[in-house]
Amino acid sequence: MTELNTALNREYTHPRVSNTMPENKLAKHANNVHKFGGSSLANAQCIARVLDIIRQNCQLNDIIVVSANGKTTDCLFALLALAQNTETVDLADALTPWLSELVEQQQTLISTLLTEQNAKQLKQLLATDIEQLKQWLSSDLVRHRNDILAFGELWSARLLSAALNEKICPSNSIDARDFLVIDNEQACEVDHALSRAQLKNHLQYGKLAVITGYICKDTREKTCTLGRNGSDYSATIIASLVGALNVTLWTDVDGIYSADPRVVPNARKLHRLPNGVAKELGRLGNPVLHAKTLTPLINERLSHHCHLHVASSFDAQVSGTEIGKFGQIAKQELSVTYLNDLILVQSRSFIGEAAAVLLQEIAIEFAPVCIDSKQGFVVINQNLQADLQQWLDPKGIDLVFTTVAIIATVGHKVAQRGDIKARFKRSLKSAQPLHLVASENRHSVIAILTEPCSTELLNNVHHDMVKDARHIGLVVAGLGNIGERFLTLLPAQLNRVYALENLHLVGLLSSSKALINNDGIDVTQPLSLFKQEAKDYDNQQLLSWLSNHPYDELIVVDITPSEQFSLLYEEFFSRGIHVIGANKWAASSDTENYNKLIKTADKHNSVWLGNTTVGAGLPINYAIEDLNNSGDSITAIAGIFSGTLSWLFESYDGTTAFSTLLLAALEQGITEPDPREDLSGRDVQRKLLILARIAGFELSLDDIDCQNLVPTSLQNQSTPEFLSRAGELDDYFANALKDAHSKDCCIRYVARLSIDDFANINAKVSLEVLPKSDAFASLTPCDNIFQISSHWYQENPLIIRGPGAGRDVTAGGLHSDLVNICQQLAHKQNQVKIKGIN
Repeated sequence: MTELNTALNREYTHPRVSNTMPENKLAKHANNVHKFGGSSLANAQCIARVLDIIRQNCQLNDIIVVSANGKTTDCLFALLALAQNTETVDLADALTPWLSELVEQQQTLISTLLTEQNAKQLKQLLATDIEQLKQWLSSDLVRHRNDILAFGELWSARLLSAALNEKICPSNSIDARDFLVIDNEQACEVDHALSRAQLKNHLQYGKLAVITGYICKDTREKTCTLGRNGSDYSATIIASLVGALNVTLWTDVDGIYSADPRVVPNARKLHRLPNGVAKELGRLGNPVLHAKTLTPLINERLSHHCHLHVASSFDAQVSGTEIGKFGQIAKQELSVTYLNDLILVQSRSFIGEAAAVLLQEIAIEFAPVCIDSKQGFVVINQNLQADLQQWLDPKGIDLVFTTVAIIATVGHKVAQRGDIKARFKRSLKSAQPLHLVASENRHSVIAILTEPCSTELLNNVHHDMVKDARHIGLVVAGLGNIGERFLTLLPAQLNRVYALENLHLVGLLSSSKALINNDGIDVTQPLSLFKQEAKDYDNQQLLSWLSNHPYDELIVVDITPSEQFSLLYEEFFSRGIHVIGANKWAASSDTENYNKLIKTADKHNSVWLGNTTVGAGLPINYAIEDLNNSGDSITAIAGIFSGTLSWLFESYDGTTAFSTLLLAALEQGITEPDPREDLSGRDVQRKLLILARIAGFELSLDDIDCQNLVPTSLQNQSTPEFLSRAGELDDYFANALKDAHSKDCCIRYVARLSIDDFANINAKVSLEVLPKSDAFASLTPCDNIFQISSHWYQENPLIIRGPGAGRDVTAGGLHSDLVNICQQLAHKQNQVKIKGIN
């Protein structure tokens, strides 16, 4: 899909591109790192799902990083606690049930996933590990604490690698302690040169590497851990070591949300986040991001550029959250996060310029949530209170400790946006925060609370801060006269209409060229940018991009006359994409296809509007839908639906031959390039079918009688041949007009649908003789007129009349649909897909 637009070469594309494993050829670096969390590997069914994800998404030169299966690490922590708090004489008995459960869980996974022979080998290795575990728990607990915790990842990597070898491709498991070196568990500074060289020695040609997350070693060869959920950090460290292009964190939630979705039901997915914003979210308590996960990817010393993607292993086809370098649209995202169990530490020694060195040392040693030298305080986690007190005691500094919590608004440079800060302050009026502090990186504004952040407060603040942040992408297909006019009107509409505030033009399509830009296309010069940057594309490339677009909603405006493009509607709807169509093909397709489109759109909550398919900008579709929705029942629809035929028969008075009038209309652009398209009545027939379906009638084109005004002898000729023989039309129309005049009437091409007393539908389009007093008899040439009869409008039918064609009115009708659809989407809530966040 990157061929669509050179701008996309700067974008991360989710690595859902390889349907089969490639040949055994290891590249010089990993294209992608895929990390699977504990919930993604919790049981045999989950692991089978992971194997399928690897089959669909990975290549042999990718790297897999794994957490421990399910709750294995929790169980190991429980064993540690039990060993620490149990008398030595009773320890064996106390440990036995826990160890038995642990062994049973691992053996069940092994037996379920592997053949008997391979299972036997892994069970033997497991038995050896359990004996070692017993020994460390009984006699050398303190020294081997981290070695004990490392077993979970070791077993997980070993099992997944064995399953890959059996079912998909050659694989080898790698213990990260064999290559990954840090200084200590507090700072976790990676020795990149040494770690990179050692990892290179463990990657095997032609084998997919499965590496343990969470664990590593220090410079003294001692096992270290990277903290709970540290496997995410392992994945990004490894990506930096091998120069990976992308990192995907496969987890149990389908992305990062504007708040914790377990607490805020209306949280919305953040499809794209700038690196710095994501790092700030992780620092301030986002449940998906490890606090240090982003550090290796945004380290300026690293020469490569890498994107991070968060996706759900439980629903791999759903586009997740992408983290990287983006333009202005992604920088508008806002989110709200919170942390309880914090300590506000105040001291006069923290105030002023003289405190700068001290506060910098505290920042390095204790990673405070926030620091304020003007008011003289820092906020740290409660579990660090004693350490900070002990660290500052030699300096003779008096401290005041207060239990606090924080709630923060996070977004790109939000601390520099007065409107955001003012709105955040208003949203906290009832909470009466102690302080409002801007983070040093300016990506968050933090409120310090005297009470724990409640669910009610979090939901209220989220509502006030995030309610306007919903982003809608707009793709315009068809750049002819009407498309050009639609785009010309767009800048003023975006500034004028509140419902379009967060609408972004992101795609322009012709029949063969496309310009797609996730960061938005400048609406003041879309056509010139299209001319400069558009690339060839095909439907598969288009659908690939549309399947992974980074917006809350996507709207395709179809201004093409193409039947082929209309065949994509079902694909659009199945992806939850909304369609505004001036294109009549889909709405007038055969009954089976039309019903399938309606059902698909309903199933996936896609909105399909097509007011301009009939009557250009006239609100005929809206009127019929409104009557139906209000409880009325349509009994008849009639009118003149063709601007071309309206002009011809309003202008034809017999003084000029019909063929002369027809050729004049062609020259003025009133008819189609081949006037037989208008004279055949097919266009009017399709329009009547569309209106009938909106009114709730189920019928097809074949159910509508259509009078073709072109003689049989001229229907199959070439267009030039037909035009040269257009005079053969004159006698028919002259006679029809003469007959009408003899009755003091006129001729008009009329569409009619009615319901008889037996509920039978009668529908036809034909040339009719009408009294000159008829509502259809005296129109402004090119006008359309629609007459609706219903239970409410029986004696005096509802009439809608006005221009039925023209670039301005049609473009205006499309903009009317666009505002309508954006208003509907403003109130839409997407379901949060969550299996549980670790």
